[in-house]
Amino acid sequence: MPEETWKPLKRPARYEVQTSPRTKPDRVKEEIVIRREFENIKLVSEDVAEFEYRPVACHQSYRMVVVRKNLSAEKGQLVLFPDESFFFYITNDRDSSAEDIVYSCNHRCDQENLISHLSNGPRAFRAPLDNFYSNWAYMVMVSLAWTLKSWMALWLPEEESATGDNAAQRRPPSARHRLLRMEFRTFVNAMIRIPCQIVRTGRRLVYRLLNGNEWQTVFWRVVEELHC
Repeated sequence: MPEETWKPLKRPARYEVQTSPRTKPDRVKEEIVIRREFENIKLVSEDVAEFEYRPVACHQSYRMVVVRKNLSAEKGQLVLFPDESFFFYITNDRDSSAEDIVYSCNHRCDQENLISHLSNGPRAFRAPLDNFYSNWAYMVMVSLAWTLKSWMALWLPEEESATGDNAAQRRPPSARHRLLRMEFRTFVNAMIRIPCQIVRTGRRLVYRLLNGNEWQTVFWRVVEELHC
């Protein structure tokens, strides 16, 4: 691609400062990397461009947006060599700008974490059987456990956000957000492996859930929502 097709990519701020900007802490880790002369790769700038692309098996062309990351490989205070890395985004959106395509993909692209959680938590990608269809069915059944976790989190009502510029009024992430982002192993230990005392009295059984962790209140909130 000719160099004039590239234009700088200016990313927006991650958040808007509500009060007054704070001074950034000293970059202690960066100083240690320089002092010990570790190899360090730094991002210098980013450029964006686009072109038309038609896959071999397709009858129509798509819009391909590409981001070029200009990197610098350093060791100590010496620059070893410049480097480049490219990220491609294929889309059929013809209206949004190339920058908006990149921002929206970065905002919604959480698939790496999902794949990691499905691999390390319920182990949906183990493929323990001897044929494709059986392994596919195994993956679907195991992924239902992950779906149960997300479904349980979405049943929680949204908490009202605090208003005002006072830092004391700002709340931490809600229980719904924490449960939705929770790793599967933590979810199993907090919501599934609940200690329960079974009491046989008269003609009935009494199940007493013991208050074993901080997520018991969230568990009962979900139960109340299901009853409603």
